[in-house]
Amino acid sequence: MDVRDLGLRDYAEVWALQKELVEARLSGAIADALVLVEHPPVYTRGRSARTPLPPGLPYPVYDIERGGDVTFHAPGQLVGYPIVDLNGLGLWVGTFIRKIETALIAAVEAEGVAAERIPGFTGVWSRGKKVASIGIAVRGGVSYHGFALNVDMNLAPFGWIRPCKLESAEMSTLSRLAGRPIPVARMKDRVVRAFEESFATAVSA
Repeated sequence: MDVRDLGLRDYAEVWALQKELVEARLSGAIADALVLVEHPPVYTRGRSARTPLPPGLPYPVYDIERGGDVTFHAPGQLVGYPIVDLNGLGLWVGTFIRKIETALIAAVEAEGVAAERIPGFTGVWSRGKKVASIGIAVRGGVSYHGFALNVDMNLAPFGWIRPCKLESAEMSTLSRLAGRPIPVARMKDRVVRAFEESFATAVSA
């Protein structure tokens, strides 16, 4: 994958970029890509969102195309947007999501934090706490939107919503679970390596 590390960027700017990259991937102008970014504080709601939001939230709310419910993004959370031709890899959407989970579990466990899936839920969990959320959209067989990995962020704004239909207390960060600060930069490297390994399997299959 072509990895694009954008640093800290406004959500709307990167949302527009994703759509441009999808069109470029559909035309064959670019290869599969993984966009890595942190966002200033913002809430997003997926197309299946049914949870009402309280009035007066202090940050912008975007209604977007991905699956899933409402969630929160902020600095200290590593957000990844895989722009991937699923047809070219022979992947169904569900299989693609499982591969993202597999990659994130590997990246988390490389930090010495046990991680797992929970049946009936999408994402990555550790000790009963959710550390990564996943929600994608697909246009013409090309994926966009993606995952959010809570590395070392302020979790308080999750308390003003029901993130992914969960209680906010069910959310955690890698740093809390590890009992030590974990830098986002190091998790970027771990995630990239884990994605390369996970999707190399798809290519060779």
